[in-house]
Amino acid sequence: MKKTVFSAMRPTGKLHLGHLVGALHNWLKLQEEYTCLFCIVDWHAYMGEYEYSRDIQDNIFEMAVDWLACGIDPEKSIIFVQSQVPEHLILHMIFSCVTPLGWLERNPTYKEQLREIKTRDLQTYGFLGYPVLQAADILLYKANAVPIGEDQLPHIELTREIGRRFNHLYKKEFFHDAEALLTETPRLLGLDGRKMSKSYQNAVNLSDSPENIKSKIKNMFTDPKRIRLSDPGHPEECNVYSYYSVFAPEKKEDVYQWCTKAQKGCTECKMIFAEALIKHLAPIQQKRKEFEGNKARVQETLNDGQTRAQRIARETLHEVREIIFG
Repeated sequence: MKKTVFSAMRPTGKLHLGHLVGALHNWLKLQEEYTCLFCIVDWHAYMGEYEYSRDIQDNIFEMAVDWLACGIDPEKSIIFVQSQVPEHLILHMIFSCVTPLGWLERNPTYKEQLREIKTRDLQTYGFLGYPVLQAADILLYKANAVPIGEDQLPHIELTREIGRRFNHLYKKEFFHDAEALLTETPRLLGLDGRKMSKSYQNAVNLSDSPENIKSKIKNMFTDPKRIRLSDPGHPEECNVYSYYSVFAPEKKEDVYQWCTKAQKGCTECKMIFAEALIKHLAPIQQKRKEFEGNKARVQETLNDGQTRAQRIARETLHEVREIIFG
């Protein structure tokens, strides 16, 4: 039997190029090798966006459309919405009772977000317990592996610890450790050279029109050392060149030549890239239009995913209840 992989995204806004290269490209490969559950984790979104929760429902649909347009195949994978499978919250409650408070307070991601995110009040009981729900998401399906970036390793380790503590308390080797599938992603900063983020509004979205893409790329941060058109550029220090490496690698050599020899200016270079990016995204955007025009098909996919996911979740929770209550 194929091993099981669980992965998820929060529906907190439009998907952008970072999501494409950081997750979706990898998911396409994984669904060929594993039994994959791809979950739209709306409860996780609510934990941090509870003040702006009215957007979540629309974001769920948009996320599902993007996933399908990028090639996530409901015939190969289970695509579903977290809140539609209530067993997630029940297992979360059980884990909340057995997880020591100190484990959560020491979580480096939690402390970092409290420091960095000042636009929302995250000093809540729910947000502190974010990793407990994450553990429930993963262990509910007895996932063998979870694709993550290196910065998320503490969350996977905490999931393992919660599973081990449950096993220890009830003298039953029920939950097994989930393996972290470290995802190597291309270096892709935001258009302004900072971390790509919805908060910074510094990304090209998968749903952006060609006109929007051109406008965003035109204002993109380039080589800070190239002051005049006649100055030779430094491609290895240019954010635009890093985008060429990911989305138009066949042009890299030409770009390197005209940049280092000052044969083209940064504005022209950016417009050439914009056209290449528009061409790269064209198949995705065409499929996007098809799915947007057929909401019933998208909803049917999510409903089918809910049924398939819940079948597994109910079985796990039944076993958990037997272990706890006998």
